[in-house]
Amino acid sequence: MAPILETNLLTIPRIGLGTWQLRGAEATAAVESAIGLGYRHIDTASMYGNEEAVGAGIAGSGVKREEIFLTTKIWWTELAPDALRASAEASLKKLATPYADLILIHWPAPDMDLAASLTALAKLRTDGLARAIGVSNFPPGLLKRALDLRIAPIAALQVECHVYLWQEKLAALCRAHDLAMTAYSPIAKAQVNDDPVMQSIAKRHGATPVQVAIAWLMAQPNLVAIPKSGRPQGQKENLAAADLRLTADDLSAIAALPKDRRLVNPDFAPDWAA
Repeated sequence: MAPILETNLLTIPRIGLGTWQLRGAEATAAVESAIGLGYRHIDTASMYGNEEAVGAGIAGSGVKREEIFLTTKIWWTELAPDALRASAEASLKKLATPYADLILIHWPAPDMDLAASLTALAKLRTDGLARAIGVSNFPPGLLKRALDLRIAPIAALQVECHVYLWQEKLAALCRAHDLAMTAYSPIAKAQVNDDPVMQSIAKRHGATPVQVAIAWLMAQPNLVAIPKSGRPQGQKENLAAADLRLTADDLSAIAALPKDRRLVNPDFAPDWAA
């Protein structure tokens, strides 16, 4: 089992299964396998096109729905209030569940009415469709605006974060407001496997560079990681990374790595410096 992060607004396992690019039977099998190994946090999104498969995996796992922390996300083209509501309802239908534990705005839209979108998001929570709500891929200025509006009880931010991309402004906002900060692409698309620094640390611990990357995130306050793996062995190793304790020297060596390598930057992405 993964360690648990508790904030004022949610209780969330700190290691979850990311499902981006897992589809169909592969996604269902991956979810069933992960839950069987002890995962209790599954992350998906409407854009992933796998919500039905993820829901089938949860249903087939034999574990009660209330024991699973399930996150899904609403795409940036669906942020007008009526569209946001319809998207959330469609996601829950595909997932075959009456609620998600966390529903996020997946990406901000350039022309979004932030207040209107947050109002609609908050209503998902008050109506019981979401146990908690939050945002993803918001730059610091936009996250601060969302928090300052005090419209929605934002419980979490999901953003790219790994040993090559540390976003201190966002992390500081999350700490200050007691938000969970969920790291996607937490192993930098496996680039850590080819890094001599990560290889050296891994060798000293009898671990893998991927495990070191996850352990580094676990050493940060309020951090949650959602590495993707469709293989049971990979899932087992990722979950075991929670037990790896890095030394002060390890942390210093990782801190010295460049922290500006952004791997996810689509053409509709916001101005990250804003």
